[in-house]
Amino acid sequence: MLEEARRLVVVGDELVAGFGDPRALGWVGRVAARSQGDGEGLLTLSLAVPGETTTALAARWERELSSRRGERTWLVVAPGAGDLVAGTSMARSRLNLANVLDAAASAQLPVLVVGAPPRSDLPRAAQRELSEAFADVCGRRRVPYVETFAPLVDHEQWAADLAAGDGVHPGQAGYGLLAWLVLHHGWYSWLGVPAPA
Repeated sequence: MLEEARRLVVVGDELVAGFGDPRALGWVGRVAARSQGDGEGLLTLSLAVPGETTTALAARWERELSSRRGERTWLVVAPGAGDLVAGTSMARSRLNLANVLDAAASAQLPVLVVGAPPRSDLPRAAQRELSEAFADVCGRRRVPYVETFAPLVDHEQWAADLAAGDGVHPGQAGYGLLAWLVLHHGWYSWLGVPAPA
């Protein structure tokens, strides 16, 4: 059964691991739980590096994926806002993501990108620009992109969840919002599983 299971490999920062979620599910766990409907099984592998930049992500993802890849593997790339913290130029951020997507395409891996959600410790304009840059890189390559910044930047529940913590990592409610955004932006068709009734 394990050999036949779909493999979902998710690379990104600590949000991929659900840091700050008291239920320890994060958005990845919630999305995986809603994606088990076809009876074939889904093996979800979250490969998180706290505070990761796109430069570091681009340097490691292929190596880490190689030992986890199966016959049916889907890749989710979830770059956080680490580039803004590190002072990475927007051009470099774009190039790093483009390199990942181009390599995934060459390896015939279905890939989906989940953008960085808003956080309270960074300028809004810079976060918006990064999200738009990621969206543009994905759009040029016809890679599905889940925008999280724009829907959440003025969302009261998201803001309250961040304020209750460290201003960077959401809690249970925030991760639920992220999971909803992923699930309602082409997730099921991309993964090739039926949406739950």
